Amino acid sequence: MTRNTSPRKRALAMGALAAVSLGLFSESAGAAGLYLSERGVRPLGRGGAFVAGADDLGSVVYNPAGLYDAGMSVLFDASYVHFSSEYTRSTIVRQTDPNTGATVNERVQTFDPVRGSAPFLPIPTLGFSFVPHDQWVVGVGLWAPYVGIATYPETSNGQPAPQRYSLLSLEGSVLAVGGAYAAYAPTPNLRVGAGIEVLAGTFRSTVVFSGCVPDRFFCAPEQPSWDVLAELAVGPIIAPSANAGVIYIPHPKVRVGLSGHLPFWVRSSGTIRTRLPSAAPFATARQEGEDADVAFELPWNVRLGVEARPNDKLRAELAVAYEDWGVHDSIRVNPNGVALKNVVGFPETYLLPPVNLPRNFRGAFSAQVGGEYAIPVGKMQLDVRAGLRFETSAVPNEYVSVLTIDSNKLTPSVGAGLHVGPFRFDLVVAHAIMFSQDVDPREAKIPQVSPLVANPAPQPNIINGGTYAANATIVGLGAMYTFGKAAPAKPKPEGSGT
Repeated sequence: MTRNTSPRKRALAMGALAAVSLGLFSESAGAAGLYLSERGVRPLGRGGAFVAGADDLGSVVYNPAGLYDAGMSVLFDASYVHFSSEYTRSTIVRQTDPNTGATVNERVQTFDPVRGSAPFLPIPTLGFSFVPHDQWVVGVGLWAPYVGIATYPETSNGQPAPQRYSLLSLEGSVLAVGGAYAAYAPTPNLRVGAGIEVLAGTFRSTVVFSGCVPDRFFCAPEQPSWDVLAELAVGPIIAPSANAGVIYIPHPKVRVGLSGHLPFWVRSSGTIRTRLPSAAPFATARQEGEDADVAFELPWNVRLGVEARPNDKLRAELAVAYEDWGVHDSIRVNPNGVALKNVVGFPETYLLPPVNLPRNFRGAFSAQVGGEYAIPVGKMQLDVRAGLRFETSAVPNEYVSVLTIDSNKLTPSVGAGLHVGPFRFDLVVAHAIMFSQDVDPREAKIPQVSPLVANPAPQPNIINGGTYAANATIVGLGAMYTFGKAAPAKPKPEGSGT
């Protein structure tokens, strides 16, 4: 590949890449937006209902106040996300009057279905906590959200694949959240906690853009000889955030939890490598510069849960959450001296201006119910778990594409934990059911990325119409070792004074 990129393509490419990356690295609450499910082997086994009942190192994601009950412990787990999708593209083909540009006829064209899949890539959780004081527990954690790193074909039945203008592959993306957390128990029935986190890593995407000038005087917008193959990279990404939570125990059989997470403020550099079209106007074209700055925000969230413990064996929780994906309303791309040179019919040097790309995501709600039941097995104990989660989509129907597949989801899960002395070994199996979506090509709103800006086309070429179907199966294993628990302050006897 040559390092030739074009102006507007560069900006929109970086925007598309940033848009995908948002789904891969937002820490907070769950699959709304672009995550496939809640995360963590034990919490997911409870359907993500782990806000009030959080009491091990998995709590750093759901409610850091629960870290107090983890005591001194070590946790490691890993999950495989088997993601698959199918997309059948449809688009409006218009016949226009060559003199006036007015549409004189139109029809819907449907393409062959294409399927996306994800490579085998275990997604880990690592955590360690210790007890510096009976009323304090401090911990560190490293983890990644559950997402599908999708790959789609470059060709379909010998022709360029119909989804190529949205996405070919996300392979090579490596993103994780690391944090330091602390929890404090001022009384036996109250825990408070907070954490400071950093999203770090790199994001890569391969996609195709069109080199066809928007006025379409001598080319067609999806003509293969005008395709631009682009490899996009954003990073190193270092985005700060923080979370906090509280757990109140009004009665030994009831726990109430509340937690929240600040947005991630992503400010990162990026580069793009391209192979310019084989069409004649690009025969001597080249790119100068490849750097740009990308900025956008990822959502804040709030969670609320109530857990009942009617006896020593049973725990059941109902939780709700809200993620404000509406903060992700745009992506700002500021090229650093990127220019396209020697394109026939354009100025010798064409500089790319800053670009603001609207995303128009929306807030998403979720509800989860789940629990676990302890069964004695000799000197051991087996915890059986089950849960169910429902969440609404954060991506409006008209903005859905293979780049940002999202829909209302229903995720049932089952799991187990075997206690052997200070060890606990965990297992989870979950299935994210994503309701299929039909994006009417007349209502779809994602335009084809064109690198060159000439006379604007009367109607942009829209690329995300069609039918989307996706699902994911998650299988995870984990282990935890507990060295010892903290001891909260005892209540003062009546009449003891201050």
